[in-house]
Amino acid sequence: MTFCNIKMKIRKKRALKIRCKLKFLKSIRLVVHRTSRHIYAQIISSDNFSIITVASTLEKKLNKKLQYTGNKKAAEVIGEIIAKRALKKGITKVSFDRSGFKYHGRIKVLANSARKFGLQF
Repeated sequence: MTFCNIKMKIRKKRALKIRCKLKFLKSIRLVVHRTSRHIYAQIISSDNFSIITVASTLEKKLNKKLQYTGNKKAAEVIGEIIAKRALKKGITKVSFDRSGFKYHGRIKVLANSARKFGLQF
C-alpha cells in the first residue's frame, strides 16, 4: 500500500467520523472539498438529499477574476460567495463539514471568510 493511499484512507475515516456526528445533529451542512487546483463549497439540507447552494472556482465569472484557483485568495472568495448565497436563501446557521481535510490553510481561510460574511458555525 502506497503512502498516498494511506493518507486517503485516514482522510476518509476522519470524514466519516465528522459526518456521523453531523447526521446525529440533523443540521444544514457547509461541505468543503479541495483539490490542488480548485476548491468547492456547497450547502446541503438537513435531510442530506438536496443541495441548497454551491460555489466553486470552476465558475466562469470567478475564473476570469482569479489568476490562480488553488490558493488561499481563491478560498477566501469562495467563502464570501457561499455565505452571500446562503444568506439570500435565508440560511444563517450551518455545521462545517471539512470532508476530512485538516483545519488549516485553504480550509481555514474559507471558513473564516464565510464567518466574516454572515454564516454562523
